[in-house]
Amino acid sequence: MYFPYVRGRQYELLALRELVSNDLLGDYVVPVVEPVKLSPTLIKTMSEHIKADHPISIIRNPAVGSFLKDLRDVRDGSKEASYKNEFLTLYETKTVIKSIIMQENAQSLLEYWTKKGIAKNELLVVNINRDYLDIYEREFADVNPKYALIPDESTFRRRVKRNRILFNDKFEKQNRNADYLKQPDEFFSDSHLYFKDDGNSGFADYSVIGDGYLEAGFAPYAVAIHIVYFAENQELRVRHFVSDSNEDIANPAKKFYEAVSKLATWYKAEPKSVELTSGLKTLLEHYENQTYPGLGSVKKLSLMHHLELMGKYLSEVG
Repeated sequence: MYFPYVRGRQYELLALRELVSNDLLGDYVVPVVEPVKLSPTLIKTMSEHIKADHPISIIRNPAVGSFLKDLRDVRDGSKEASYKNEFLTLYETKTVIKSIIMQENAQSLLEYWTKKGIAKNELLVVNINRDYLDIYEREFADVNPKYALIPDESTFRRRVKRNRILFNDKFEKQNRNADYLKQPDEFFSDSHLYFKDDGNSGFADYSVIGDGYLEAGFAPYAVAIHIVYFAENQELRVRHFVSDSNEDIANPAKKFYEAVSKLATWYKAEPKSVELTSGLKTLLEHYENQTYPGLGSVKKLSLMHHLELMGKYLSEVG
């Protein structure tokens, strides 16, 4: 099982929504969403997963963003109040996996869920902070969570024995998009090959987005497109396609076309080296039509490509 971890920004939610709506996510891919705000896009994404009967994990105590504040501060009768009510209703469905990060507010949430009759063996637990391992062991002494996301560290492997999901940031994030020009092709992951051998029930990562979180975006000097593909030995590699006119922030459409032109050249030279997913197909169509979808859509399409690719692979290998 693969658990792509996303932070619930607009383009990430839209990627999940489009994939599940078009039956492209795959039976062995369970998205984990750490919501950063209470939004109609979050609610629609949950609704589409429920409609498709495709499991989705929603973190109830996110560590970043304004989601908890959004829930707490809604005014009666406001549109935000309707979002809150719909979110809470959807969260009760079985398709939505109740999920928690082991952090300062985790114990009170676990106590609340227990009172609500939510069993601990139904939960997904993100357990990546050593300081909360003692609480985890105490809370789950007699029952294992359905899934426990842990880092690839001996301390966690010794202390979390069952239903482990190996969770690491596989994406080598650069400070600037232009820096990807220095190493345009690099190793991404082999977790899909060895997670069972290491006694894990699945694997998780941040896809081609990475762990970093910023409240607001910024205009980049360079545009970069990140495409994951399988090497001949079935390891995953990632190729970076970067614009050339990177002296200032002017003309992002031109920068995108420079980057996507390199993607098209690479794909046409070796079309069998990468699966033509929906996300990749759309990027290539933008090249052919010379259209610019916006930087958020570029990230969305790269994410869609990776998740569809993994879904197809895991369905084939069982």
